Amino acid sequence: MKVLVTGAKGFVGKNLCLTLKNIANGCDKSRGMDSDITVYEYDLDTDPSCLGEWTRDCDFVFHLAGVNRPKDASEFMEGNFGFTDTLLRALEEAGNTCPVMISSSIQAELDNPYGKSKLAGEELMRKYGERTGAEVLIYRLPNLFGKWCRPNYNSVTATFCHNIANGLPIQVNDPTVMLTLVYIDDLVAELIEALKGKANRQGDFCAVPVVHKITLGALAETITSFRTSREERSVPKVGDPLEAKLYATYLSYLPKEAFSYPLQMNVDRRGSFTEIIRTAERGQFSVNISKPGITKGNHWHHSKNEKFLVVSGKGVIRFRHALGGEVLEYFVSGDKLEVVDIPTGYTHNIENLGDTDMVTFMWASECFDPNRPDTYFLEV
Repeated sequence: MKVLVTGAKGFVGKNLCLTLKNIANGCDKSRGMDSDITVYEYDLDTDPSCLGEWTRDCDFVFHLAGVNRPKDASEFMEGNFGFTDTLLRALEEAGNTCPVMISSSIQAELDNPYGKSKLAGEELMRKYGERTGAEVLIYRLPNLFGKWCRPNYNSVTATFCHNIANGLPIQVNDPTVMLTLVYIDDLVAELIEALKGKANRQGDFCAVPVVHKITLGALAETITSFRTSREERSVPKVGDPLEAKLYATYLSYLPKEAFSYPLQMNVDRRGSFTEIIRTAERGQFSVNISKPGITKGNHWHHSKNEKFLVVSGKGVIRFRHALGGEVLEYFVSGDKLEVVDIPTGYTHNIENLGDTDMVTFMWASECFDPNRPDTYFLEV
């Protein structure tokens, strides 16, 4: 299959073209498509003569090219109507009636230069379909977001992510404004379905089935929380689909020198203990480093429970019931990864039996609270 993508270097075009290439080279086998795909990438810097050749040869067209923020309002019609006309004329002259998808906008319903140009492009597409019999797929897209979307342009999500990630101010004029958002991966997934002949049609239009609603104020608060999460050692609620997608988008706007961030290491002669993640809903995740011959612990908990996983070195985890009884031993090693649950009511310790540092990942069911530590010293 040969696929022509106009606007290939734009936000949607880049994400779509890379997905098509992943399918073509066999890296993405999850789409239920044959890998025999050739992608024709057409953009502003492409030799115009390629359009005639590729419109003769292609089996499907994704028409993503368009103008969003021109210097002059007249450029809206030229970019959103004029090039659409050029593309359709080329297809018609080539006698190619392959399916054509066009990215329109929900603003096509509005009385402004951009909306009028999008509506004109839609009408041109419909007449082309009626005249030639070609299948036409018109997507009226809402606000898009995701990696590689241009900030300070036409996406408030991209602007908020970029500015907050780079320590720049944002402006929220009316926090109650409700936004309709579509994530780039959800859009690309729908476009791949359209390519397979399974477009999600809703009346005269096609639509991305996964849509999110959020107020402008909530959007700003959520993205701001991602910046502060590093200091708080928290993580987003990735079980919430929108928050997970916003976080993935936010990370793509981090400046290159800010990909890493330091943690507070608690170091003494025995080794170190460092909190990595703290969450109100899922507890705390830490890494413990013990020097050779060192024993740590010798305490028990009423309600707090833990999981230990030694990933490097070797040692022994010992348990004894807080009310007395035999000592239980679990020998652990980075050579054989196994999780040891630390039950409530059992005093416990962990000893490094090796000649090198022992590294243990530790999860606790609740974050440490110095005012209510639920930790009581008792030798095993």
